[in-house]
Amino acid sequence: MTNSMSTYSPPNDVVAVEEAFAQRLIQRGQLTQQGLERATRVRGAGEAGRLPHLLSMLGLVSEREVAQVLAELLGLPLALARDFPTVAVLEDKVNRRFLSEFRILPLADDADGVAVAVADPLNRVSIDAMRLRIGRPILLRVGIASEIEGAIDRLHGRRGSGRAADGRAADSATDDAFEHDIERLKDLASEAPVIRMVNQLISRAIESRASDIHLEPFEDALHVRYRIDGALREVESPPNRYRAAIISRIKIMARLNIAERRLPQDGRMKLAVRGTSVDFRIAITPTLHGESVVIRILDRSSVALDLASLGLADEDFGGYLGVLHRPHGILLVTGPTGSGKTTTLYASLLRLHAPEKKIVTIEDPIEYQLDGINQIQVKPGIGLDFANILRSVLRHDPDIIMIGEIRDVETAEIAVQAALTGHLVLSTLHTNNAASSITRLLDMGVQDFLLTSTLSGTVAQRLVRRLCRHCRESYVAMPELVLQLGLRRYSNSPEIMLYRPKGCTECHGTGFFGRISIFEILVVSDAIRRLILQRAESHELERAAVQEGMRTMYDDGMSKAAAGVTAIEEVLQVTRDVFIGDSNAGRCLQTGNFRISPAVNPAADSDRSSVAHNRRGLLRSTAAAASIASAKESNALEGGGTSVEEILETIEEAMLVAKNR
Repeated sequence: MTNSMSTYSPPNDVVAVEEAFAQRLIQRGQLTQQGLERATRVRGAGEAGRLPHLLSMLGLVSEREVAQVLAELLGLPLALARDFPTVAVLEDKVNRRFLSEFRILPLADDADGVAVAVADPLNRVSIDAMRLRIGRPILLRVGIASEIEGAIDRLHGRRGSGRAADGRAADSATDDAFEHDIERLKDLASEAPVIRMVNQLISRAIESRASDIHLEPFEDALHVRYRIDGALREVESPPNRYRAAIISRIKIMARLNIAERRLPQDGRMKLAVRGTSVDFRIAITPTLHGESVVIRILDRSSVALDLASLGLADEDFGGYLGVLHRPHGILLVTGPTGSGKTTTLYASLLRLHAPEKKIVTIEDPIEYQLDGINQIQVKPGIGLDFANILRSVLRHDPDIIMIGEIRDVETAEIAVQAALTGHLVLSTLHTNNAASSITRLLDMGVQDFLLTSTLSGTVAQRLVRRLCRHCRESYVAMPELVLQLGLRRYSNSPEIMLYRPKGCTECHGTGFFGRISIFEILVVSDAIRRLILQRAESHELERAAVQEGMRTMYDDGMSKAAAGVTAIEEVLQVTRDVFIGDSNAGRCLQTGNFRISPAVNPAADSDRSSVAHNRRGLLRSTAAAASIASAKESNALEGGGTSVEEILETIEEAMLVAKNR
């Protein structure tokens, strides 16, 4: 223990500490004066409790911020979940009821004393009672209330003999007892512990910057995972005996049928978290061991609906705005599900929004509510699909129309007609790159001469994780790696510097913090129109666009990697199926293979031996030569291709060699 707190006693003037606590939050921008006044009014109306606890209960300040500020004011260390024990400490001296009532948790017992985490360090009664119970010096730390409660449930929530198996059996028996009792479920869902657990699940997800909450029932546990920066991360699960009540509570909040457990259900709800209104989209599906719940968090305050902040490079920004501000035409944004297409469209609409323009959107579902923009929800169950709504919208004299997705030829044809009659139409498609969206529309049945008259441009995008700026590590890229990936184009310095994730407390050990988009913007020029009329393949369209100056997603991603924004592994992972755009030899990442693409670059045949030599040099210059057999390498160089996984392995090994030099 580096900071002995055995002599700590709560201050006598608690009111003064609470005032200093509130002012510290206001100075940091974590609390507004209006929020403080609101909490004061609630407290004056008879709501008991300390001000820190009241602020977090009202959603004005997060529990983590409360703990951090209290720890600073009182000069105490902060105890996080990673500091909590894996087995109960002093279980024979303190019982679960005492720990839960005072939200206090023993962390460790050593020669210096007993380390204890407490949610309310201003509570003299709880600290003195703990000291008397254990008869040892107390090394006090400030903990986060929800984390302490979760640890108490995990460590001290056992029944009977205390064995985990007995606890699971008790939980299972409890579940069986009330699983089919709807009234009992409603009662349980309305009890304070269940309400608190659901609120904590949601508030912790928002604090963690999660986009989704996954609650998945299994035979002996309810697993909870947060999707953070595109990756699922498992968090501490609530006690299994509460799982039916927790799901019922979510149904009640989303106004869903609590008695229906056989069919999927979808709903929405809105909550005030930290004084900010947050929308949630709920999807419930029956599974083998119960109902699985996914909560999509639609926190407008956490999403920057600004084109510049989305990741558009300076070279692309002007071109995109030129297409966006055309008075009529079609602008398509393409990419797989979860690539940020809707966010880009929303940012574009806000850029176009003006009092003299009427904007109508047709969405399925509506992600965020935009002020001043007419948003329509698609409802296929009653025949309200994209095509029917679009026909109706055209009679409402709109200037700009956003179609959530062009899914069929009927919607595509109406969109083309809307663009021909002087409307600006924004929409999305699911294609791998910008050029493929043109061939997709042609394959749908859109006439080529109509497409050339209406299509202004297409944008393809992917999301990559941002490196944490607090812990990212720089390293000098090996010459073979620079040659292999064509990195010399993205930096003028003699040595190419790249960056890799490390992990720290700011990014929760992942090495990444947030995500950013990589783009390619294809502006439809006269040359592209001629190719469309010739029914050219997508790779021919892409080659022509590159010759006219289009930056591919690979180029944009590698530029961001060279600038330290992301890692090259992230770029390779999301561009495995799109054109790379090497100036020396056209290369593709198609269906997981990294191979020469003569269709993209006519000079590829003459460069094949050079690329093969470079690739062989990279493999031999790293430890990869020991792991990739020469026969496999030979097959790859003869045209079989080297998989992306092998490239990533090679890069990792090259990094290791560079680090050990």
